[in-house]
Amino acid sequence: MSGRHGIPKSRWLPAYVTVYLAFLYLPILLLPIFSFNNAATTTFPLAGFTTKWYASLWHNTALLEAARNSMIVGVSVAILSTVLGICAARAITRYRFRGQRAATGLIMAPLFLPEIIFAVSLLMIILQLGVELSLVTVILGQVIFCLPYAMSVLISGFGGFDRSLEEASLDLGETAIGTFRRVTLPVVAPALVSSLLVSFTVSLDEFILAFFLSGTEPTLPVYIWGQLRFAAKLPGVLALGSVMILISILLLTLSEIIRRRAEHRLRAEGALNA
Repeated sequence: MSGRHGIPKSRWLPAYVTVYLAFLYLPILLLPIFSFNNAATTTFPLAGFTTKWYASLWHNTALLEAARNSMIVGVSVAILSTVLGICAARAITRYRFRGQRAATGLIMAPLFLPEIIFAVSLLMIILQLGVELSLVTVILGQVIFCLPYAMSVLISGFGGFDRSLEEASLDLGETAIGTFRRVTLPVVAPALVSSLLVSFTVSLDEFILAFFLSGTEPTLPVYIWGQLRFAAKLPGVLALGSVMILISILLLTLSEIIRRRAEHRLRAEGALNA
């Protein structure tokens, strides 16, 4: 049996995909299940159903402080990564210059480097400069790490942009900055929103850079790591982890919906112009 273009279709492929997805996601699904367990142990059968672990999250001042730190870092990283990604994506899609491939590869390098090596290298540089570890160092490190994600989304947005719209705006007397603000940005707005959401989600879940660079101001992942040393606090960690998983899924789903709608709109406009 063969698929398109004569490529043989293996009957084992659906089974392999099913086993792979189960191996990948079943442990994650156990997290919310045990977070409603009435006992502190993570074993079956469950002792009973309760929501007290979720209620206790709102009375934990250390947790709320870590959540505030994560929000500050996440919002800052999302904005800075998107702004820098706009500049990089516009330069790559609009111009051709010497060293373009090398520059693109350098920006994308954090995606392929082991994150712990990346984090240790940044830590050594920061310590050599005499900078105190804080949320600012976490933000700077995560911006470098999240920039490739933002740039990947924005390149697709700027790549499908019709340059004749900008040319028409300039011909009508608008300035370059005004054209970018009134013509370019509204067209690529879905890519901008997707970039913000993806960068924020990656920053919210990122642990290694935050662990090395946060100092005495932990983010949520660092706080969770610290709580895992105490068995009595495990149920609260499970509840917090379930909330973070839900937020990440919602943000990534929203980002994908916006991206697909933008693609469909560009295709529809291209069909009309043709």
